[in-house]
Amino acid sequence: MFKKILIANRGEIACRVIKTARKMGIATVAVYSEADKDALHVDLADEAVCIGPAASKESYLVMDKIIDACKLTGAEAVHPGYGFLSENAEFSRRLEEEGVKFIGPKHYSVGKMGDKIESKKLALEARVNTIPGHNEAISGPDEAVKIAQGIGYPVMIKASAGGGGKGLRVAFNDQEAHEGFSSCVNEAKNAFGDDRVFIEKYVLEPRHIEIQVLGDSFGNYVYLNERDCSIQRRHQKVIEEAPSPFVDPAMRKAMGEQAVALARAVQYESAGTVEFVVGADKSFYFLEMNTRLQVEHPVTELITGVDLVELMIRVAAGEKLPLTQDEVQLNGWAMECRINAEDPFRGFLPSTGRLIKFQPPKEIPGQVRVDTGVYEGGEISMFYDSMISKLIVHGATREEAIARMRNALNAFVIRGISSSIPFQAALMQHPRFQSGDFNTGFIAEEYPKGFDASMVPHDDPALLVSVAAYVYRAYTDRGASVFGQLQGHERIVSDKWCVVRLHRRGNEKHMVVARPIKGGYHVEYKGENYEICSDWKLGESLFNGTCNGEEFTLQVERRRTRYVLFHWGAHASFMVMSARAAELLALMPEKLPPDLSRYLLSPMPGLLREVAVKVGQNVKAGEKLAIIEAMKMENVLRADQDCKVKKVAAVAGDSLSVDQVIIEFE
Repeated sequence: MFKKILIANRGEIACRVIKTARKMGIATVAVYSEADKDALHVDLADEAVCIGPAASKESYLVMDKIIDACKLTGAEAVHPGYGFLSENAEFSRRLEEEGVKFIGPKHYSVGKMGDKIESKKLALEARVNTIPGHNEAISGPDEAVKIAQGIGYPVMIKASAGGGGKGLRVAFNDQEAHEGFSSCVNEAKNAFGDDRVFIEKYVLEPRHIEIQVLGDSFGNYVYLNERDCSIQRRHQKVIEEAPSPFVDPAMRKAMGEQAVALARAVQYESAGTVEFVVGADKSFYFLEMNTRLQVEHPVTELITGVDLVELMIRVAAGEKLPLTQDEVQLNGWAMECRINAEDPFRGFLPSTGRLIKFQPPKEIPGQVRVDTGVYEGGEISMFYDSMISKLIVHGATREEAIARMRNALNAFVIRGISSSIPFQAALMQHPRFQSGDFNTGFIAEEYPKGFDASMVPHDDPALLVSVAAYVYRAYTDRGASVFGQLQGHERIVSDKWCVVRLHRRGNEKHMVVARPIKGGYHVEYKGENYEICSDWKLGESLFNGTCNGEEFTLQVERRRTRYVLFHWGAHASFMVMSARAAELLALMPEKLPPDLSRYLLSPMPGLLREVAVKVGQNVKAGEKLAIIEAMKMENVLRADQDCKVKKVAAVAGDSLSVDQVIIEFE
C-alpha cells in the first residue's frame, strides 16, 4: 500500500480523498493555487505545495507543476478527483513514465473512454446501444449547422473532453447550432484544454441514468447499481439518487452488463461510470463513459456500503476487488443535493464572496452526510466551480430519504452568499418529483419562466407566524429584564401583538397572543393554540423546537427590526408590533427603486469575454450584447428590448463586479 499520495485537485473532492486516505493510514499532499492558499483541503492535508496563479490553466491544469510536486514531496501516487486533469490520458501516461501511480484507469483506457468520440466507436464494437450522431470532430460552426441539419433537430453539441455540463449545448435550429458550437469550443478549451466538439441526436423526454463500474488488474469487474441524475438545470445535475425510481431489476441487469462489457473491452481498472440516456419505453442508449470518480458517488456508497475512493486506491496499489457481483448490495435509498454558490432568485447567477456563516446539518452515520471543501469565514472564488458542498441522505425508502433531505436542507445555514438550497427545497416538495415521474426536462417544464420566491410552497404558515412571535417576545423579554429596573417603573410586556408578514404585493397582518410558558411561549392565532418550545438562544441561526409536540427545524435571522425565517426553502420576513404601530406602518410611503432600464449591468462577478455591440448601434430584442465568464461557465447577456447603444463602459478582459455598468443605452 502507498505511504503517501498527492491529490491533484481542490475543494470538496480533495477533502473527500484526504478523509479516506487518513482512514487507511496514508499521508496526503495537497496542491493549491494562489487563490486557494487558505482553502480547507490545504489545511487538512499533511503537506501542501503551491502550483501557480488562480487561473486553472496556470495551476491545476499544468502537468509539469503537479509532477514536480510529486518529486518534491515523494508522493508515490496521484488521485485526480474529478474535473481538471482527471480524464487526461497524457497526464496518466506521464505519471506512469515518472514511476508515479495514477489512482484511476490506465492511460490507454482514459484515452479511449475519456474521449467521447472514440468511446462511442468502442461502444458500437462492444454491442452497446448507442445514439445516432456524427462521431468525428467538427471543424467549425458552419459544418456544425450542416451536420445538425442532416441528423435532424434537436441535436446535442458536446465537447469531446467535456463533463459536468461544461462544453454542452442543445440546439433546436441553425442559429442555436452555430452559436452553441462556438460556446462549446470556448468552454472546452478553457476548462479541459481540448476544443474538439461532436454532435448527436437529442432524445426528447430522456432520463439520465448511469451505472457505476469497478475493475481491477486481474480482470474482475462489477457494477454497483444505477444512479438517476435526471434532475438537471442547463445540463448540470441538481439532485441525484440511487437507485432510480424508473429502473426495474431486469433493466438494471441489462444496463449493468452492457456497462461491464464496455469496461472489459478497454481493460478498465478503477472506478468509472457509464452514462445512458433512457427513453420513456425503457430503451437505453450509451452517452459516454466518465473515467474518473463522479461527483455523485456518495449515493452509491450509501446504498452499497462501499467506499469507492478506498477501492480506487487499493486497485491502483495492485489489489483485487474485494467483492463479486453477487455480493453487491442494494440497501434503501440515497439522495444528494449539490449545494451551489448561486442565486436561484436571480436566474441562478453565480454568487461569490465570503461565507459569513457556514453551518452544515449535523452528520449522522447512515442517515446524513456532508461532503464539503469550505469553512465559515472562507471565500467563494469566481475562478472555480460553483459547488461548495454536497448534502447526502439515506433512508429505508425513497419517501424517507426525501423527508430526511427536507429536514437537512432546513438545517443548512449559509450566509454571505446565495445558495441553491431554496430551489432544492422546493423540488423536494414538488408532487411530480415526489412521484418519481420526471425526466431531464423537468426543471425547464415546471419552471419555464425561471424560479421565484412564490414557487417555494409552505403549507404551514401558522408555524412561521408563531415562531416570529416567539422570537420577538424572546428579544423583548430579554430587553425588559435588562432595562426598566427602577422600582415602580418596570416595563410591562404585552401579550397581544400584530405579526406583519412583509410582501412586495402587500403586507399581511396576523393578530396573536403570545405569553411565556415553561420552555417557550404559548401562541394563540386564529382561534388555535400553538405551544412552541425550544432551547434556542438569542442570535442563534438555527431554531430547533417543537410545535404542539411535533419537532421542527428552521432558521432565524434578525435584520434590525425585521425577523427573517427560512423553512422548507421559503424566506418569510416579519415585523412584530402593536396593532396601532401596524396601522401607522400601512401609511408609510413606498420607496421605489431607481430606473436602471437604460443600463446593462453585470449580473455577477466575472470576466468580460466579449462586448458584441458598438456605440451608435441599433440593437433588436434578443440580440447578444456581451459574454461574461464566471465559475467556468459562459453567460450570454441579451437585449430585453429594441434599443440604441449610447456608451460602452467596459471592454473585453475587464474583471466585473456585481451591477457594474457594461453598456448604456439611449
